[in-house]
Amino acid sequence: MGAAGKAPKARREARVKMWVARASTTVLLWTCVVLLAAAFGEHLAPSVLGGVWSGCLTQTLVIVQRPLLPADGERVAAAATAAVALPPKRIYKNNGYLMVSCNGGLNQMRAAICDMVTVARYLNVTLIVPELDKTSFWADPSEFQDIFDVDYFIASLREEVRILKELPPRLKRRVALGYLRSMPPISWSDISYYHNQILPMIKKYKVLHLNRTDARLANNGLPMEIQKLRCRVNFAALRFTPEIEELGRRAVKILRQNGPFVVLHLRYEMDMLAFSGCTHGCSNEEAEELTRMRYAYPWWKEKVIDSNAKRKDGLCPLTPEEIAMVLKALDIDPSYQIYIAAGEIYGGQRRMAALTSAYPNVVRKETILPSGIRFFQNHSSQMAALDYMVSLESDVFIPTYDGNMAKVVEGHRRYLGFKKTVLLDRKLIVELVDQYKNGTLSWTDFSSSVKASHTSRMGTPSRRQVIPDKPKEEDYFYANPHECLHQPDELSFL
Repeated sequence: MGAAGKAPKARREARVKMWVARASTTVLLWTCVVLLAAAFGEHLAPSVLGGVWSGCLTQTLVIVQRPLLPADGERVAAAATAAVALPPKRIYKNNGYLMVSCNGGLNQMRAAICDMVTVARYLNVTLIVPELDKTSFWADPSEFQDIFDVDYFIASLREEVRILKELPPRLKRRVALGYLRSMPPISWSDISYYHNQILPMIKKYKVLHLNRTDARLANNGLPMEIQKLRCRVNFAALRFTPEIEELGRRAVKILRQNGPFVVLHLRYEMDMLAFSGCTHGCSNEEAEELTRMRYAYPWWKEKVIDSNAKRKDGLCPLTPEEIAMVLKALDIDPSYQIYIAAGEIYGGQRRMAALTSAYPNVVRKETILPSGIRFFQNHSSQMAALDYMVSLESDVFIPTYDGNMAKVVEGHRRYLGFKKTVLLDRKLIVELVDQYKNGTLSWTDFSSSVKASHTSRMGTPSRRQVIPDKPKEEDYFYANPHECLHQPDELSFL
């Protein structure tokens, strides 16, 4: 071969050597990046990796994009970036796919989501992000991702259960063609019911849809790891969207600037009064309106209700007049802010007059955030989420009725350090109120009786009351998840 033939060969060999050198350098540089990310992941990962990344690290860095809200509440494109270190995915043989449709208001659905995550984990199935109720009284069109941080929800539970936003395409097509087994699980069931009855159906049909999920897992008698996973989902994985969290923090900041505040979950709303049949203090026209509403909703099964008997049994929400007397009896300072965590109060300002007269600083989210909440108007669950955040941060939380929000907030405040939550004895209170009003009880005796009867009803540490075979009458798990509250080191799993 002559000199002319050797020149091209030499050039090719030179190019190969150059390519090998560049490739080696690239590998070396990326190795350095990985090592730096492992050591300083929180600082480097957002700018270097810019997304969800997993590799040689023992933990996965999940980069969560969190939109910011400026002072006037407008949404902006800018995003804050937070790196959250999460353990690796749990590897397990997938037994099938579980779809769930939650029913009820925000907190009823919140508890159901916790239960269904737990069920999916112990059946070794894949959970599809739960569908929220859009057909209840509130008719809120919000999707899961409109209320909760869905990406964080999925990522934070990855070591326990696989969660997908939707079914794989092949199964999605089957469901679209109507091939879907749908059923409600039995209420208050233990985990053996799901293993013995639900799991075989998932294996048979590949996809199972549970169409009612409220109170479908027992309060008691479950293994400790199941109870703790329910807590983990509730207190750690279910985080509200950045927009809701930012607005909630802003509301709390405004309230704190003006001194102590009490959150009053005043459940004196039209839907609750119609559902419960409680008409004490209402005019004849209002009582008839509430009765018509109760009959208009077929899923409200109880139609004929004795309002007076129900009130005397403590089964009605306290009226604004009654709760004003209770606050005074408990020596709540009249200068304190009273934040109303509720929808529109039935009867409006007329029914609120006694409360606002005794406590002039009555506020609502609509008054302290007049422009900020406009994005959430007509979305009751998103509005309820704001109330939930404020309720957790209040100096005192007082529910006037033991509905789902009252119970779930009570349990969450226990988890946050047994923050003061006044659990009203409504049966005793209405008896005392009536005695005071008919002149058989002095104000001094009324006040001392209210104080004495509530010294042990402040959300302090206790164990749930268990009533065998009567789960509806026993203490609700989410109101007092004592398995997660015993000792500080028991909470390390969160």
